[in-house]
Amino acid sequence: MRHFTIPVFVPELACPNRCIFCNQRQISGTLCQPGLGEANEIIEKHLSTIPAGNDVEIGFFGGNFTGIEPELQENYLRLARRFIEQGRVKSIRLSTRPDYINSSVLDLLEKYSVSTIELGAQSLDEEVLKLSGRGHTAAEVETASCLIRERGFSLGLQMMIGLPGDTREKSIHTAREFIRLGAHCTRIYPTLVINDTVLQQQYLAGHYVPLSLEEAVSRVADLVPLFVEAGIRILRIGLHPSEGLLNGENLAGGPFHVAFGEMVYSEIWNRLFSVISVRNQNSLTLTVPAGMRNAAIGHKALNRIRLQQQFRNVKFVESTDLNGFEFYADSC
Repeated sequence: MRHFTIPVFVPELACPNRCIFCNQRQISGTLCQPGLGEANEIIEKHLSTIPAGNDVEIGFFGGNFTGIEPELQENYLRLARRFIEQGRVKSIRLSTRPDYINSSVLDLLEKYSVSTIELGAQSLDEEVLKLSGRGHTAAEVETASCLIRERGFSLGLQMMIGLPGDTREKSIHTAREFIRLGAHCTRIYPTLVINDTVLQQQYLAGHYVPLSLEEAVSRVADLVPLFVEAGIRILRIGLHPSEGLLNGENLAGGPFHVAFGEMVYSEIWNRLFSVISVRNQNSLTLTVPAGMRNAAIGHKALNRIRLQQQFRNVKFVESTDLNGFEFYADSC
């Protein structure tokens, strides 16, 4: 059984302010909020491509969902719940701001079978939050996270690296705080300079320097093992590549790459394999967890190419007995 999330984007809907990095219309490729009829068509279109018997959920992304006026919010949720009642969808998830979570909000979400609430926390460093124009504090993230978990919802916490004022150490602090707060899942995004944002103005004025692609990959490679070891599911690394990002039309700068997540996992395995110090051996067999073979070989097979500088033959195999980033190295 595979898991599918049907995304319904509601860009900037009900956001009380625009963060300096944000232009959801250009990031998501969605120009306006969908009406109920359009949302229904989006869901139906996705369902027509998903084989029966899989785990399917509807996700409302891109805005401050719980800040929507109650009537419209309830209409969206009622539409989504109808697919659950039909047995075609299993659950509902949504993204929102941490300062728009309270008991009455959670009452409504519980009524309509929402299972997962993702908070756009971005950072748990107060300076980074202030410089990024988030409009909420780290304490509000903690309060909202506790409320969500106490009510039995799955908690998602989204983070960004490379925001103004951010450092490698601050990103690691945020990841560890996510773990402490009991997140069930996370998303990790490198900060990109999107056109028509305050961050673009700072970038053009020389007041903000985005991370290089190499540095962004390196920083996220620090974070992923922390989440994996804590059992937190990483839903995505890097922004979904909308057409405007792919052709550069909406992107002014920053570490965007369509294979960003693949590059991160490649870097993690490269670091792990660097401890292999055996020399003058003919062959090396690396056993990695099931599903990790391609990541271990590396983006564009870079890890295998590096190892072939030491060993004539390099073989990668998988084992269900291994988990996370465990591996065995056998040489002869």
